[in-house]
Amino acid sequence: MIQTLTQSQFIPTDPDRVWDYFSTPANLNALTPPEMKFQTKGNPGPMYAGQTIAYRIRVAPMIWVNWLTEIRQVDPGVMFIDEQRIGPYRLWYHEHRFEPKDGGVLMHDHVTYALPLGPIGDLVHALWVKRQLKHVFDFRREAVDQVFGQK
Repeated sequence: MIQTLTQSQFIPTDPDRVWDYFSTPANLNALTPPEMKFQTKGNPGPMYAGQTIAYRIRVAPMIWVNWLTEIRQVDPGVMFIDEQRIGPYRLWYHEHRFEPKDGGVLMHDHVTYALPLGPIGDLVHALWVKRQLKHVFDFRREAVDQVFGQK
């Protein structure tokens, strides 16, 4: 079954600073919970459409997953889309939007995703993945607050 996750967060900081941070793939490490031991492979450099980013992530104790993401679209200062090419999901499509607002930026995430294995994947989603993704995005919200001096 196809699932969605949406989140918005206001960042009271200069839009260029926000874009520079989120369009730098190396910053993914700081936005991922430490227990997931996120590891970018190589140095992906600045973001561009068509770029692929390889990384390794621990999804559970002693369970590591290699993930390859392609940056599908970039509209500098406005949005970018990443899509899983290789990884744990049957579908992972993540749209990041940045809307200047009230002297800062309203950042929107919209993720469309699905697990493999049909009904078994749906059960795993209900029992574990949905909660894990909430944890990841809650951590990310706190990390963004710290990076941009809100906490």
